[in-house]
Amino acid sequence: MSNHDYANDPRFPGPDPYAPLKDLPGFELTSEDIEDGAQLPAAQTDAGNVSPQLSWSGLPEGTKSLAVTCYDPDAPTAAGFWHWAAFNIPVSTEGLPTGAGAEDDLGIDGVTALRNDGGSRAFAGAAPPPGHGPHRYLFAVHAVDVEHLDVDADATPTVLGFNLYFHAIGRAILWGWHENE
Repeated sequence: MSNHDYANDPRFPGPDPYAPLKDLPGFELTSEDIEDGAQLPAAQTDAGNVSPQLSWSGLPEGTKSLAVTCYDPDAPTAAGFWHWAAFNIPVSTEGLPTGAGAEDDLGIDGVTALRNDGGSRAFAGAAPPPGHGPHRYLFAVHAVDVEHLDVDADATPTVLGFNLYFHAIGRAILWGWHENE
């Protein structure tokens, strides 16, 4: 899990989106592109729309697939803003290269990327409204207890999240923030 407390930082107005979910074991999640708790580089904002490199290890026993999401709980909506959601990542995958989010399948057979809240299946970089203050971007890798989640490719990331509630057995989060003044 994160060494930074994204849930209780007073700079951010939104809730902890993982608070109402089951408390799951964590595992190692690192990135060569983003620093946990730090301001996001331009590449991971709407200036670049490049998904960060992610690596994970120490998955919980029983993990059979993975899902990756990026969520902004500080968006000026009642529902936050989903920037990225992909699932049915084979358990043999140990990470994603920089820019994998540009492809509907992350470059891995059998993976499905859902449409983000901007309508694209690609990763959407951080883009808070000017003057709204800083927003958090939570990059989560979810360890899943089935090889294949039966989620329709036209479903929303919220539907994926609902399925993850019943099938996630571990979760690791890296987060960064961005502000457009």
